[in-house]
Amino acid sequence: MAVGARDYIDKLLVKKYADEKVDNHEAMESMVDPNKMLDAMNDVAEIQRNMFMLSQRLYSTCYAINAKARYKERKAVGEEG
Repeated sequence: MAVGARDYIDKLLVKKYADEKVDNHEAMESMVDPNKMLDAMNDVAEIQRNMFMLSQRLYSTCYAINAKARYKERKAVGEEG
């Protein structure tokens, strides 16, 4: 894959924008400390992971309770009939 102008239109565009000033994002100072931002993102991810694990644990507990209730119900119906 070649880099650079390949046809006439590309060459004209390169010529037109060659002297344009652009923002150098690496030279700019951020208003937010990147380490604090990454720490906050890590905290949010950890909270979401914990909420998911709690949700899964609650689901399995409710499933076990319902299964036990259905088993007792079927066992009681079977004994009567």
